[in-house]
Amino acid sequence: MRLLLLFSVCLLPLVLPAQSDEKKATPSIADKTEKMEQQEGFFTYYWSDEEGKVYLEIDRWDEDFLYVNSLAAGLGSNDIGLDRNQLGDTRVVFFRRVGPKVMLQQRNLDYRAVSDNPAEAESVEEAFAQSVLEGFKVVAKTDDRALIDITDLLLSDAHGVAARLKRGKEGTYKVDANRSAVYPENTKNFPKNTEFEATITFTGEPTGRNVRSVTPNSESFTLRMHHSFVELPDDDYEPRAYDPRSGYYARGYADYATPIDQPLTKRFITRHRLQKKDPSAAMSEPVEPITYYLDRGAPEPVRTALLEGARWWNQAYEAAGYTNAFRVAVLPEDADPLDVRYNVINWVHRSTRGWSYGSSVTDPRTGEIIKGHVLLGSLRVRQDFLIAQGMIEAYGEDGTTPDPRLEELAIARLRQLSAHEVGHTLGLAHNFAASTNDRASVMDYPAPYVTLTDGGEMDFSEAYATGIGEWDKRTIMYGYTDFADGTDEAQALQEILTENEEMGLRYISDSDARPQGSSQPQGHLWDNGSDPVAEMDRLLNLRSVALENFSEKNIPVGMPLSELESVLVPVYLMHRYQVEAVAKMIGGYEYDYGVRIAGEKPAYPPTDPDRQRAAREALLRTVAPETLVIPKRLASLIPPPAMGYDRNRELFNTQNGGGLDPMAMAQSAADNSLAFLLHPERLARVVEQRAMYGSVLPSLKEYLDEVQGAISRAIRDNFRSDYRSEIAEMVERRLVHHLIGLAANKEISEAVSAEALSQAVRYRQPNESLTGMTAHELYLSQLVSSFLANPDNYEPTEVPDLPDGSPIGQ
Repeated sequence: MRLLLLFSVCLLPLVLPAQSDEKKATPSIADKTEKMEQQEGFFTYYWSDEEGKVYLEIDRWDEDFLYVNSLAAGLGSNDIGLDRNQLGDTRVVFFRRVGPKVMLQQRNLDYRAVSDNPAEAESVEEAFAQSVLEGFKVVAKTDDRALIDITDLLLSDAHGVAARLKRGKEGTYKVDANRSAVYPENTKNFPKNTEFEATITFTGEPTGRNVRSVTPNSESFTLRMHHSFVELPDDDYEPRAYDPRSGYYARGYADYATPIDQPLTKRFITRHRLQKKDPSAAMSEPVEPITYYLDRGAPEPVRTALLEGARWWNQAYEAAGYTNAFRVAVLPEDADPLDVRYNVINWVHRSTRGWSYGSSVTDPRTGEIIKGHVLLGSLRVRQDFLIAQGMIEAYGEDGTTPDPRLEELAIARLRQLSAHEVGHTLGLAHNFAASTNDRASVMDYPAPYVTLTDGGEMDFSEAYATGIGEWDKRTIMYGYTDFADGTDEAQALQEILTENEEMGLRYISDSDARPQGSSQPQGHLWDNGSDPVAEMDRLLNLRSVALENFSEKNIPVGMPLSELESVLVPVYLMHRYQVEAVAKMIGGYEYDYGVRIAGEKPAYPPTDPDRQRAAREALLRTVAPETLVIPKRLASLIPPPAMGYDRNRELFNTQNGGGLDPMAMAQSAADNSLAFLLHPERLARVVEQRAMYGSVLPSLKEYLDEVQGAISRAIRDNFRSDYRSEIAEMVERRLVHHLIGLAANKEISEAVSAEALSQAVRYRQPNESLTGMTAHELYLSQLVSSFLANPDNYEPTEVPDLPDGSPIGQ
């Protein structure tokens, strides 16, 4: 019985394993895609609704194209910076096939050899790494065509969301494939571009507050990512040479085929392609105009303001010899704002106010702008409305209808903002010196120029300039003039730049305007006028009037009185950015972006000594008690936040545990001014200028003596006023903390540290006199003594930060 059973088992038929997938013949593309939806275009692709997958057909190997990734639906947090319709990276890539694999490879265009010798070009290409962005398996093929599944690429974190959240300490997130899918509605094909989109769900553990503030569930949120495959432009575009005086952004690469007597790096500007139909004509229609489209989501009156502001640029193109070269319309209903064929002005919502941006898709090979792309934050207009709201009785006697001047100012700013950000997408950089040239450029950051009438009333009529500026016309001439045949283009461009100088047009951009310790006295953000000191005095006077007139009528009836503090903040800090403008005159140098010109001897001297002294005195006025106090009635007018209205970062940080804190307000404002007065790089230049230019300029000791003297006099002059006396002593305490901080800083000029220490030691008193000191004097003496006894343990007292600043609009 047992033997029979064994024999029976042995007689069972032998079942062989099925043939593996690897050994199956690769199907044809037609067979594989028989039941799929085909979309022909730049790259033919197929949509498998059954699988939820996208298959891409490749018939061009080693042929370059652009790969652009974008964020179609954003997170809504300005602090994180993942906005709707935000552009990501632009790369020149190509598909390469190796047996059953297909590689998506990015070229390294930062290092090249522009040479007729192929071996020379190849040697540079092999010397620097390229990047394989993604690998695919061939799933079907017909002749030299191959089909790949690109779904994994579309569902990847191509925009770098998880990395950004990790850097921002918002949490550790990853893509959840089970909750991510292709977004067929925005996956489309066109002759010169193929567009894909996907909904991507991120899961993880939040560790910051920003993700929580804008998501329904911070452990799982969904965005949409967009991928564009774009045909590269033809070779008819001619790059234009970059000059640091031109006002443009520069693109460049290292050309290893360059003769050794020439610069290795080749630089050219970024700009749109624009050609005249008749280059010999003084004025001509373009072959094809530059057209921008406005987001359909922008409401009125915002829509009209954005259209008007963007259209200002046609004035600049007319100055460059074009008729109707720049046009702006509303985006057609069937158009996708991320479609590379459209230059778009996007109206973007966030939970808090923030920056607006002008970016572009640019051909890295030449600098040609293919797509201009503007993101305008929708809450900026409310901030400008708020600035105006604090300057006048915004809601008057009836308390319900706002003064029309508030909206007029806010809308005027929107026009300027639209023009500014579009300017970036035309290739233009910031010009932060334009305010010194009677507002010669929309590429500056303008402060609202509000004035007082002879009767002491606020006048908003000149708050923002209207129309394109003279500098903007000149920059467009440099970048876009289509010179007639036979013109020496290099010479013609130099003539434009020479004329700019003869016209007195100044140009200073970000690197020389933004740093707190910058030495360029003409490059400022959020300022007006050619004389920073005069503008400071004007602003302080305007601020004084606004504070004196501030009342419950600055908010509408029915709003909690605690909300008056939100309106008060920009009024109290009206001079905030002018502090920085004035400070740049101290230790300043009068320089520009000049180049060597035969026969000319450049000279960039220090800022005039008298102007430097005037700047120091102006800054000291900002820490004087009469500037830092607020009318006492305001303290009793504004209660702590009402139920349902919390304190936020737009308000002053407090130390009194309640609502409005006049002392903390004064401390924050004073410390801001002292930080500019005593910036270590600025003080190093004071030392440097005295050493190099002699006694016409003050020594650092003399400079600090003047600062200390003015602050000490304020204590003596205000001893009869408890409020002002307390503020004067607070300012002196902050001064000593700054001096000790300079003395303890091992990374700054030793000359600055030494003099700061010498100045701080003055506040130390002998032990036998301690009993006769005031609390203020005792505090300073012990502060300095403790530092001298153990410098490494010194920790400055925390000062309440100022409320959020830029982009406040002022």
